[in-house]
Amino acid sequence: MARPATLFVCQSCGSSHNKWAGKCEGCGEWNTIVEEIVAERPPQGLGKAKGRVIELAPLSGTAAFQPRRKTGIEEFDRVTGGGLVAGSAILIGGDPGIGKSTILLQAVARFSASTKCAYISGEESIDQVRMRAQRLGLAEATVSLASATNVRDIISTMDRENFDVVVIDSIQTMYLDNLDSAPGTVAQVRAAAQELIRTAKRRGTCLLIVGHVTKDGQIAGPRVLEHMVDTVLYFEGDRGHTFRILRAVKNRFGPTDEIGVFEMGELGLQEVKNPSELFLAQRQQEISGSAVFAGMEGTRPVLVEIQALVAPSPLGTPRRAVIGWDASRLSMVLAVLEARCGIEIGPNDVYLNVAGGLRITEPAADLAVAAALASSLSGVPVPSDMVIFGEIGLSGEVRNVGQMDTRLKEASKLGFKHAMIPCHSGIRPKAKDKKDELRLTQVKHLKDILPLFTEDTKS
Repeated sequence: MARPATLFVCQSCGSSHNKWAGKCEGCGEWNTIVEEIVAERPPQGLGKAKGRVIELAPLSGTAAFQPRRKTGIEEFDRVTGGGLVAGSAILIGGDPGIGKSTILLQAVARFSASTKCAYISGEESIDQVRMRAQRLGLAEATVSLASATNVRDIISTMDRENFDVVVIDSIQTMYLDNLDSAPGTVAQVRAAAQELIRTAKRRGTCLLIVGHVTKDGQIAGPRVLEHMVDTVLYFEGDRGHTFRILRAVKNRFGPTDEIGVFEMGELGLQEVKNPSELFLAQRQQEISGSAVFAGMEGTRPVLVEIQALVAPSPLGTPRRAVIGWDASRLSMVLAVLEARCGIEIGPNDVYLNVAGGLRITEPAADLAVAAALASSLSGVPVPSDMVIFGEIGLSGEVRNVGQMDTRLKEASKLGFKHAMIPCHSGIRPKAKDKKDELRLTQVKHLKDILPLFTEDTKS
């Protein structure tokens, strides 16, 4: 009998190797290569046998669109684009204990009032799921529970019961009995997800899949898993904060980079209607090294506090520590401050933090970061009623950013009176009462913000 062929597959990136190695050459991870048996493949080429002819349809035809299924959790519906589309597959990833299972149990409990829902867990028993539902006050919801890991059994149940919404928690625990690989391997994750998604689209079922993440924050398993689903959501948050950010990084049926903000409490995840007020609730007045940034997360304006600390370094190589922002972008801002503005920061340690646990990715935060750094170095605080935003170029110029009017309206609504924005933005705030109108300071070059930290701005 012929010996079955084997390959060594990285469980982090899915790349194949002919022999085992301690380090994967594809992604650089250590101890992630596992031996897997390769299934027998059909012979190469189709031969003379012909397949059936596929029926084609014109693009101009009409389609019967089903209404989206809304959970009633506004922040969750916002991230998914207004609700779940029939036959869609949504993948939710996040760190252990961040709240993935909690938000999905809350969502299907809301769904169960009008639709037929099932929660299938491969990690917990039925009694454990019931205990969590009781703690969240959801014990009376009409949700069907199951503890199963065999994909064949799950698909048979979906065909018989005809569920509208199904939760799979998690895809790394599912397995196909016709594959010899262990659950959680690349082959099992890819094949199990493919079968579940195919069944969901055939039956018009909304499929919600929980995915584990690696230590780098990426969803474990093959990268193709994110391409197979319609929507990819990431749960972000810091264990030291109660805030949780649900961020859409892929959505075939709605906008990407949309966020939903939640607060973890005794009764699970609670919606945050106005995240700007929450992120600025503990901000102290007249403290150097602090600046308020008016950012955009998808279609929502969010005001957050950026904190910077510049201190003399006792080490030969100064430290650069960043939380909530891109470290390489901080290095660029520091270089521009030194080369274009003559500010010496090199021998000092630099610490940068985005308060509240939010992660900022847009370059519009450059100017607020530079203002916080200059404020910490000089000891002169940024005015407490000022918001700042703008992108910085390598020559020191301050460039325009998108959706300026939306940012300024959010700042005005929260009581801010002064805004530092890029020059030639064309923004003219409209207000019926001059007392409520934002006073604008337009800056063309990064050097234009330095007088703010060398003169008394209170007069």
